[in-house]
Amino acid sequence: MSTDKKSALKKAKGFKKSKAGTYLSIGTTLFGAVSVIKQVKSARTEQDTLQLVDAVVSAAAIATGVALLVRELRRMNSDDVLAG
Repeated sequence: MSTDKKSALKKAKGFKKSKAGTYLSIGTTLFGAVSVIKQVKSARTEQDTLQLVDAVVSAAAIATGVALLVRELRRMNSDDVLAG
């Protein structure tokens, strides 16, 4: 792997752990909620219990993912206060 590729990879990993990267992750995770809402509407229209259960499980996964990201964001903020 060339030095430029390694540098770009390091920057990408650093961004993922930055505040901006965390906010972006929260946004993209919440964007997945749009498809879950559509899935719930479709399941209710078709009275498809299995599809509704799948949507509920997906919604729980999204909620858990956002909660983990928010916790990480709070840890970053508390680290900043201690450093200052």
